[in-house]
Order: sequence, then structure tokens, then C-alpha cells
Amino acid sequence: MRNLADQLVNYANYHRDRRNILTHFVGIPLIVAAAAILLSSPHWLLAGWTLSPATLVALLCSLYYLRLSLGLGLVMTVLLGLALWAGQAAVQAGLWLPLGIGLFVVGWVFQFIGHYFEGKKPAFLDDLMGLAIGPLFVVAELAFLLGLLPGLKAEVEGRAGPVH
Repeated sequence: MRNLADQLVNYANYHRDRRNILTHFVGIPLIVAAAAILLSSPHWLLAGWTLSPATLVALLCSLYYLRLSLGLGLVMTVLLGLALWAGQAAVQAGLWLPLGIGLFVVGWVFQFIGHYFEGKKPAFLDDLMGLAIGPLFVVAELAFLLGLLPGLKAEVEGRAGPVH
């Protein structure tokens, strides 16, 4: 299994244009929310917990992120928890299907606009793990913008090249 830096570098190789990264700050959260919403139905109650396909996907992703990085994994776990909450709220409001589809389509429009700027195809077309790494990449890029994780940023930029 590739480590955190290897995963981020692989993903970053498809994302060096600043405009592409900025569109991902919008598109990826919309897609994650859409996936959580769409996978929140059907759902079942078990010992006071609401379980759904979204719960299973979020759990598996959280475990993977935590294995890559405790700090970023905790952030991702919280964000996925919020996405699960949004999914259940959409189901309870009876809006899960139109809201999920709408967010999914808008999120992908942002993604493809960004890749038009980049001039490269999305990473997941070469490696399906890109679908899981994309949200982590956005959180890491936000951390880099905030001046956090300078060593990881230097490694990613040293291996994938600077953002332009």
C-alpha cells in the first residue's frame, strides 16, 4: 500500500494548475455530500444507530484515511460524519434523490471545468483510488494554504512540481 505522500503525489500529478485545485475545493465536497446523500437510502436502525450504505463507505474511507495519517484521517472522519448527517437529513426531508443527483452533477461540472484548465484527465481514470484520495487531497491542500504540514507540502511539490 502506498503511503500518504505517495498517494498525494500521484493525485497531485493531475492537479498542478491553481484553477483546477480551486474548482476541486468546490466540486469534491459537493460530490462527497452527494454520495453520502444518495447512499443514505435505504437505511436501517440498529441499537439506536442509523446504518446505510453511506455508513459503510464512510467507515471504510475513514479507516483508510486514519491508516495514512492520524491527523488528516481525524479531519476526514469528522467531515464524513457531517456528510452522513446531511445524508440522513436529506432522507428525512424526502429530498435525498433530487438533492443528491443535483449536487453530484454540479460537483462533476466543477471537476471537469478544472481539468479543462489543467489540460489533463481526472486522476481516477488511471487509478480508481483517486476517487478516495480526492477528498483527502483537498483537505491537504487546504492545510498547505493555512501553512500547516510544510514537510508534506515540500515533498508533494518536490515530487509533483509546484502549483502554477
